[in-house]
Amino acid sequence: MREFVVEADGGSRGNPGPAGYGAAVSDAATGETLAEAAEFIGVATNNVAEYRGLLAGLRAAHALDPEARVAVRMDSKLVVEQMSGRWKIKHPDMKPLAAEARGIFPPGRVTYEWIPRERNKHADRLANEAMDAGAKGEVWTPPAPAVPEPEGPPGDARAGAAAARAALARGRAVPASEPVESAEAAPSDARAARTVASATTSSPGWSAAPDLGAPATFVLLRHGETPLTPQKRFSGSGGSDPALSEVGREQARLVAGALARRGTVQAVVASPLARTRETAGIVAARLGLDVRVDDGLRETDFGAWEGLTFGEARERYPDDLTAWLGDPEARPTGGGESFAETAERIEQTRARLVTEYAGRTVLLVTHVTPIKTLLRLALGAPPESLFRMELSAASLSAVAYYADGNASVRLFNDTSHLRP
Repeated sequence: MREFVVEADGGSRGNPGPAGYGAAVSDAATGETLAEAAEFIGVATNNVAEYRGLLAGLRAAHALDPEARVAVRMDSKLVVEQMSGRWKIKHPDMKPLAAEARGIFPPGRVTYEWIPRERNKHADRLANEAMDAGAKGEVWTPPAPAVPEPEGPPGDARAGAAAARAALARGRAVPASEPVESAEAAPSDARAARTVASATTSSPGWSAAPDLGAPATFVLLRHGETPLTPQKRFSGSGGSDPALSEVGREQARLVAGALARRGTVQAVVASPLARTRETAGIVAARLGLDVRVDDGLRETDFGAWEGLTFGEARERYPDDLTAWLGDPEARPTGGGESFAETAERIEQTRARLVTEYAGRTVLLVTHVTPIKTLLRLALGAPPESLFRMELSAASLSAVAYYADGNASVRLFNDTSHLRP
């Protein structure tokens, strides 16, 4: 019996947002890549895209050999745990996808293993290539899979191999009863895919069933004031990296006292910039915790606008600023970071931290744009919503992330701890 390894991944630039998946099938014995599949699926969530990647990989493996055993490896803890039967599937978007995945091979012939993101680069690359192509209005086509022609007389075996190659090129399996002639002419399932992909994780997290377990809860703390904060100057990851002012240090002490009274924070993770590390240090000392630094939580790089007020940036770079305000893909003058790039970085950081801190409450000490982005993604709000949120220095917000992919915003811009 042949054995295949399926590596699958999916991504969403916005969650929900433009999404795609990638999958690769390799020979378990030799490591040779036998098939690749990838597709841009329109607007979808991360979880839907990951399930679509799983489906594509299993279909491709089935087309190669419907009698094979398959080892699925993914960096999605959610998909692996749900498909392994350890977590229940509550979200309506994922139930049909999981049921379809279970039906491709007989029970017991597919195993699931979680792997770190760095070990899933092949599928991740395919998914990103599909999303990049989709953003340009193009269709990404994977290389022709290596399905060998069987030896012996032409007939059903050769026709089956041809059907398999046709199916793999579209990332779908050919049922045993499907005539070979229909393999190329079969209508695409893209319309159904778009229907499923367009659904979002809209169910509020607080109504999730208790069998989902405790969520990973992020308490989001914006750092205290710096000398630039009252002047409302651009202060990102590419500027002077200012320390806290004395006002900012007092704000950090006040928030530390408030969090100590609540007694729920179990870990502290901070952006690498000086103002966040200093804020985190003051809070962590009060809570008796260590500070872990994570580069993914850094502020956006505002390029040539660093240190300028909004008015000064508009006066010097009017066209660039106008473009930046209207297009999340636009970068600040001088090669800064776009909001889309920031969102992708924050989304990856969030997914990693949710997995690492499942069931725990962690304080993330970070900046305006990362916090607003986490809130925007949790709410499924459009990019322009970043300009419609007020986020004060040393404010607290909170988001809970459940095992089924739901997110619940529990607190936003709370500054009550700063008042006498």
